[in-house]
Amino acid sequence: MQNRLLIIGCGDVGLRVARQAQGAGYHEIIGVVRSAQRAEVLRAHGISAEEMDLHDAQAVQALPTEGAEVVYLAPPAALHGNQDQGMRHFLHRCQTQTPAKVVYISTSGVYGDCQGATVTEQSPVNPATARARLRLDAEQQVQAFGRTYAVPTVILRVAGIYGPGRLPLERIREGMVVVCPEQAPLSNRIHADDLASICLAALQRGLAQAIYNVADGQASTMTDYFYAVADIAGVPRPPCVPLAEAAAHLSPMMMSFINESRVLDCRALFSQLQVQLRYPQLSDGIRASLEVPSAENN
Repeated sequence: MQNRLLIIGCGDVGLRVARQAQGAGYHEIIGVVRSAQRAEVLRAHGISAEEMDLHDAQAVQALPTEGAEVVYLAPPAALHGNQDQGMRHFLHRCQTQTPAKVVYISTSGVYGDCQGATVTEQSPVNPATARARLRLDAEQQVQAFGRTYAVPTVILRVAGIYGPGRLPLERIREGMVVVCPEQAPLSNRIHADDLASICLAALQRGLAQAIYNVADGQASTMTDYFYAVADIAGVPRPPCVPLAEAAAHLSPMMMSFINESRVLDCRALFSQLQVQLRYPQLSDGIRASLEVPSAENN
């Protein structure tokens, strides 16, 4: 019988973590969400739910963190300043109600643009966007808490997540352009179900105060990804434009991804966490993702 599992920010990936954990021996699984609608989704799957705004310091003091294993998925809610206040409030609660272990889901964006170079967990961080700087702040808060209070913590630096309900199929149908293949920068991906499995593996086997890069180990370009989705779905491939013209056609958010290129070295993920991916090949993950709309319907 394992401890209580507390999933902070229990959205799509969090629900996948919870559903996998239901068969893993946890005596209690609690998902923390912001809306009543999301809470009802969790309860429909037999998962306890707590409605809470992590930016409400007083509300966070009610979290049942004592002895819990924690998967923290909640993104920073506000992009002002460089400090994740939600994480600060959560860790303040944990000072008096100490969890057994904390796994924080961060982003590979903390490395910034590496111009296609391979990065390991020891590579320097250089976040270029506000959201990546907030993620790095949260990482540092978690690591400092772990050292001070002797709580094992694990940081997962996660690549782009795809899966049911996450494919760019509608954007492709609407005529979204991509960067021409010969100029498209390298990037990395992971299927949502595999990320959920990795979260549980990090709780079970992640080394204390460790950081792990998380991707399927098959780096490719965003253009390759969009083309694969189109081909497998049986729709025309999106048109392409030169990299120099992309900003005139794509959103600032999309350009922030295109302007950063790196290849994640995931050897520690596979050797230390002993992860067996369900979808090591992108094409298999896309096919499976097209069969169901979201985790709620699995």
